[in-house]
Amino acid sequence: MLDATTRSGGTAATASPRATATDLAVPLPPAAATGFAARCARILLSPWSRLSLLVALLLTAASLMLAFEPQRLLTDGWPAQLGGAAAVVAYAVAYGVCTVAFVPRPLLNLAAGALFGSQLGLGAALGGTVLGAGLAFCLGRALGQEALRPLLRGRWLKAADDQLSRHGFRSMLAARLFPGIPFAASNYCAAVSRMGLLPFLLATALGSVPNTAAYVVAGARASTPTSPAFLIALACIAVPGLAGAVVAWRKRHQLRGR
Repeated sequence: MLDATTRSGGTAATASPRATATDLAVPLPPAAATGFAARCARILLSPWSRLSLLVALLLTAASLMLAFEPQRLLTDGWPAQLGGAAAVVAYAVAYGVCTVAFVPRPLLNLAAGALFGSQLGLGAALGGTVLGAGLAFCLGRALGQEALRPLLRGRWLKAADDQLSRHGFRSMLAARLFPGIPFAASNYCAAVSRMGLLPFLLATALGSVPNTAAYVVAGARASTPTSPAFLIALACIAVPGLAGAVVAWRKRHQLRGR
């Protein structure tokens, strides 16, 4: 019996298995290209690159807030399109973003009281406080912790880091109650430490109530500056601030005397 080649009268040779495998093989990328991509990935994901990204994000956010001028809420009011619960939720979200961009919380608390009254304003302000603190903590933990922790070499820095890492809830609760500690600074200090997120948020929510409530009530009663509620709110703002200044002054002189 004649095979297919003989019947067709041709002499074509069938492809060998080795030649077929060679023709169908997918070319692999050169080792140099793979090594270059790996080096680029390491550079982009390095601690200092992520810290640079964090700084760039914060500077951009602060610049946008300066252009937006959130203090206009005290004069222009809230947009008429938003009302009710949606307005409170929207303000809480905007509050949180503004605190990440270093907008002062007293201004936002006053605006919350002026826009929504004492009760709803307090809810919006506290919700925004916890949201802003959580955003700053997560950004600092993801983008800045690895780069900044090796720099904690001084005695005071190590002591502060140890206090936050071992007694996170208690330390952050005291920081929120103490009026002299900046909100953004405490957020990023906690992020660099080994403090957990849940104790941080709980301490922020509880410790921010007194000071936030005082500013919100002052904003809600600003139209009646002689009312007892407004005067009590001013006292709750002024007395802790004065006490904090006295404590800081005494601590400073004690450290100088050592």
